[in-house]
Amino acid sequence: MLIGAHVSTAGGLVAAHERGRERRCDAIQVFNQSPRMWRPTRWKDDDIAEFRELMDGGPIRSVVIHAVYLINCASEDRELRSKSLASLVHALRMGDEIGADGVVVHPGSALKSDKGKAIERAAKVIAEALEESGRCRLLLEDTAGAGSTLGRSFEELAQLVEQAGGSKRLGICLDSCHLFASGFDVRTADGLKSVLDKGLRTVGRGRLRCLHVNDSKTKLGSNSDRHAPLGTGELGARGCAAFLSEPRFEKLPIFFEGPGFAGEAPAAEDVRRMRELRRNGLRSRRRRAKA
Repeated sequence: MLIGAHVSTAGGLVAAHERGRERRCDAIQVFNQSPRMWRPTRWKDDDIAEFRELMDGGPIRSVVIHAVYLINCASEDRELRSKSLASLVHALRMGDEIGADGVVVHPGSALKSDKGKAIERAAKVIAEALEESGRCRLLLEDTAGAGSTLGRSFEELAQLVEQAGGSKRLGICLDSCHLFASGFDVRTADGLKSVLDKGLRTVGRGRLRCLHVNDSKTKLGSNSDRHAPLGTGELGARGCAAFLSEPRFEKLPIFFEGPGFAGEAPAAEDVRRMRELRRNGLRSRRRRAKA
C-alpha cells in the first residue's frame, strides 16, 4: 500500500514533491489548478522535467491529480458541461505530462433533473474527455450522497463506467468517509469486506485504482461529506485501521485529504498516524487469522 496525502503545489511540482518527502509519503495527490476556479494553469516545462526526475528516483512512487470541484459532468446547462469537459481534458493532459496514475473527479449532480438522464449526460462528457486526451486514467470518486450527486452507490458508478464506453482508462476512487456517509458500514474489517465483496463485483475489481482514507464527523448514512482527523470521528481508529489494512487495497495509492490534527492540510503527524493505524489493522487481522 502506498501511503500518501494531499499536498499543496504552491511554488510548483518540485515544491509539492518536497512536501511529500517531508511527510514521508509514498504517494502524493495534488490539484492541477485552483480547485474552485475555472482558470486553467500549466506547470512550467522545467518544473515538470525536474519533478519527473525526482519521481523516478523515489521514495514517492505515485502521483494522482484531483480535478476541480466546479466540474459537473451531469449538468443540464450546456455551458457548464462544456466548461467541465474542458477542465477535465486539461487535467488529463497534465496527468500525461507529469506521469500521473490518474485524475480523480466527482462525477457530478443531477440537481433537479431525472437521475437516469443525468447519468447519460455525465457519461457522454466522460467519454469525450477520454477521446480528447492521451493515456492518463480517469478515476470516478464515490460520493457521500448529498442531494442528487452521482456515484453514491457502486451501481451508479458501474452505470457511469458502462455508459461512458467501458474504457480501460476508466477507474474508481473509493473514499472511506463517503462510503460511510452514504450508508455503507465500514467501521470494521468484516463490514468493509462485506461491502467490497459486493461492490467490487459490481464495478469490477480491476477498476479500483486509488483510495481516500478520511474519518467522518457525521454518523452512518448522514449523506454529509465532513472529514475528521483520522481515528477521531465516527469511523474511529478501528474503522480507519480496517481501511488501511484491507488486503485488496495493497499496492494502491491511498491518500489522507485532511483536515489533520492541526486543523489544516495533512501534515507529517497525520501520515505517521496513517502508518500507525495500518500497523494496528494488520496486527488485528493476523490475530483473527490465528484464532
